[in-house]
Amino acid sequence: MPGRFSFRDDLAKGAVRTVNLLSRLSARGSGTVAGGRVGLAIAPNLLAHLADGREFILVSGTNGKTTTAAMIASGWGGEVAWNATGSNMPPGHVAALVNSTSNRAVLEVDEAWLFAATRATKPRVIALLNLSRDQLDRANEVRLVAERWRGFLSNERDLTVVANANDPLVVYAAELVPSVAWCDVPTPWHIDAVSCPVCTKPVHFEEETWWSECGFAKPTVIATALTDELFVDGESYALKLELPGSFNRSNAAMALTALSRVGVDVTAALSKVNALASVAGRFSLRRWKGHCIRLLLAKNPAGFTAMLATLGEVNDDLWMAINARVADGHDPSWLYDVPFELLRGRRVYCFGERRLDLAVRLDYAGVDYVVVHGERALPVSDSVIDVLANYTAFQEWRAGSTAC
Repeated sequence: MPGRFSFRDDLAKGAVRTVNLLSRLSARGSGTVAGGRVGLAIAPNLLAHLADGREFILVSGTNGKTTTAAMIASGWGGEVAWNATGSNMPPGHVAALVNSTSNRAVLEVDEAWLFAATRATKPRVIALLNLSRDQLDRANEVRLVAERWRGFLSNERDLTVVANANDPLVVYAAELVPSVAWCDVPTPWHIDAVSCPVCTKPVHFEEETWWSECGFAKPTVIATALTDELFVDGESYALKLELPGSFNRSNAAMALTALSRVGVDVTAALSKVNALASVAGRFSLRRWKGHCIRLLLAKNPAGFTAMLATLGEVNDDLWMAINARVADGHDPSWLYDVPFELLRGRRVYCFGERRLDLAVRLDYAGVDYVVVHGERALPVSDSVIDVLANYTAFQEWRAGSTAC
């Protein structure tokens, strides 16, 4: 159970609950950030005080944080405190812990805030998923993030890091940690790690390994999930995920390996992880103005690349929505790093504030497209339509639709 609190802490907790409730009632947000900001303004050390006496697993990386954290929370079983809405900075962490008395917690953490979260929560395990470019106008260069991770993680002696062995930047960040569980998981995006973070010479990717001339290379792994079979510490388990895609096999392998490091039985956790069908609206079936849609989220080149591969080779129409707000990043030039050529043979309907930017990129890729200015442009369909959207566009589609 969390430790004792001062009068200031109790006042801050009450403020968190009150402000977040008002935020939800006034429909100004999900009620997970505003209250946390107020609470931290009243008691700057509130996160550390709320963390006292709890057992933590932290999850960080560019893509997959929310799904991996959901898998950990589900696989752990029982009541687990976690930031289910994806608010992954200190205000969201505070809100998640204020709303739960559980002594077990999993927090997804923005890459730039991992040091602060680690210092405040003193986790038993940190799962490092991947590092790639994200919002170009405001996110740190990924190699700087890897350098910062390496700097503070090398001094951590009381935690285990579960790390993606197929991402050279993650390996560089974690290689000095005394206790690392390396995971061999599907990682198709290597463009941000083509040069070695140690010597700057090219990184050579060959089949299931990688290496640089200076000797920096893929480490020996203890967990593997390159197929639907998961191996952890020499034991084999069947991955039968409801969630589609090789990237979700990666998320599951990382989640289950992290749980094994806090003493959770992998077999018991796996049945819960396999059963997850939707996370924070991702992959959910929704009804939108007479159409049955499946909501898919991707926010950056690596995420879009993985999602396009998951969609397969079918020729069904695809709806795609792109915004460029603060949460998305105002610079949509990242669209030119996405291999939209994979969509040749399909028709893409372009939605969102930056639908014209998307249409131009699709035109260069030789993909058939329709710019949607009104619903009359949409065909009538009796089948489920995939809607692939970036962050704020996804939230709009989710809010504007209902469950099937």
